[in-house]
Amino acid sequence: MTLKQIANGGWKFLWSTDGSLKKGVIRGSIWAFLSRAVLRSTTFFRTLILARILAPQDFGLFGVALLTLSTLETFSQTGFQQALIQKKENTEGYLDAAWTTLLLRGIFLFVILYFIAPYAAIFFNVPQAKIFIRVIGLSLLFRSFTNIGIIYFQKELELNKEFIYHSSGAVVDFIVTISVVLIVRSVWALVFGLLAGDLIRLIMSYLIHPYRPKLNLNLEKAKKLFSYGKWVMGSSILAFLLNQGDDVLVGKLLGVTTLGLYQVAYSISNLPVTETALAIHSITFPAYSKLQDNLPKLRKAYLKVLQFTAFLSFPIAGLILVLAPDFTMIFLGEKWMPMVPTMQLLTLVGLLTSLGTTASPIFYSLGKPRIVAELQSAQLFFLAALIFPFTLRWGILGTSLSLVLATLATSIIEVYRIVRITNFRISDLLNALFYPSLNIAITILFIFLIRFSGVVPVGVLGILLLTLVAISTYLGIACVLDKVSNYKALSVIRESFSLFRDRA
Repeated sequence: MTLKQIANGGWKFLWSTDGSLKKGVIRGSIWAFLSRAVLRSTTFFRTLILARILAPQDFGLFGVALLTLSTLETFSQTGFQQALIQKKENTEGYLDAAWTTLLLRGIFLFVILYFIAPYAAIFFNVPQAKIFIRVIGLSLLFRSFTNIGIIYFQKELELNKEFIYHSSGAVVDFIVTISVVLIVRSVWALVFGLLAGDLIRLIMSYLIHPYRPKLNLNLEKAKKLFSYGKWVMGSSILAFLLNQGDDVLVGKLLGVTTLGLYQVAYSISNLPVTETALAIHSITFPAYSKLQDNLPKLRKAYLKVLQFTAFLSFPIAGLILVLAPDFTMIFLGEKWMPMVPTMQLLTLVGLLTSLGTTASPIFYSLGKPRIVAELQSAQLFFLAALIFPFTLRWGILGTSLSLVLATLATSIIEVYRIVRITNFRISDLLNALFYPSLNIAITILFIFLIRFSGVVPVGVLGILLLTLVAISTYLGIACVLDKVSNYKALSVIRESFSLFRDRA
């Protein structure tokens, strides 16, 4: 399967199914990308502004509070939302049971968090974190009261409404955080911004969806949802250990200041690449669920998603890798420069993660969430074997290297599982990745030569020029490959924009 075949179908993802699903996927794709763009662009610019005002230890302090909150949330996940999305039959009778269970869970976790706050602060040797942990716990209450009806935004691909829901919280979070930090110049700005965003999302969930949940503790229905959701919970726990376990280790071994450096490096290096994949993921899970009984169409759909994700993710990762030193010095300042090598190494983690994210919706949609949990268990095993000695030996650079190796090893196993479950040919998967890999390798080499030749000025203008040159080079090489091979990437872009204009 080649990108030439993608071009003949574009953003329809070439699955031949009913027109309503095609239209839903196309419209949903637009809104998913807009939603992730608003959410992460506000996060990105907020980080840039805060990094100029606050110190790495401030980010580390906030990170300790978030880690404590995330630990409790993750280890009590129900997986109810995913179970409701995956169910083919009518789910309305399950909504109240799910909402009631989630509400009781949120209240219980809030109480637990309040009492364990002093012990979490002692664990990280940051006494001042206690008050932050307790205040940030209000977020649990806001999220638990959220209208359960919003799961239909994903289930029915009504992502224009989900865009309003998520974007309203992101914008309020950004405005409150920046306003407060300019006044008090304190890490409290991050806390107030987070709470304001969650509160707005709570309000919006009832304004934009008509469903009104009622208290109904139906244990039988909750048990049915949990039969699917338990694997999502297991997967969430493993994902937490993989995504946050490194933060816990860095915070404990290397201190809160180093934790701040590491978290900002991870955020910047992974944000653009993984968000591209997550935007696509929000569409593919519900869409794949509708195709779960037709394996050939599901297989074709997955391959197109992988090809498109690779085409978008490779140039973004390449730009971060090349421009990390200049970007950090100009936009964040010299105090953040120690994190540059870590940021560059973590870019590889983001790239591998973005490609791996395309596979998990396949397993979920086929009712096999256990496979996701097994893959994450394997990744956790590799990471656990490497992260402690690597971190002690090389600091956060060693932490990053252990993440790269663990993610790479798991990706190989994931390819094997996806081939087995969908009857893919490995050559099809490799073909989807070969041309963007070749393209970005040539582009990076060219940008490195220009950057070190001294012809581009230092500063914001230099970064903008290098970015434009990189994009032009990437597209130019794609154009050349169009002529000499089956790599029809530019046709994909033209077809995509054409469909967006027709369906928006």
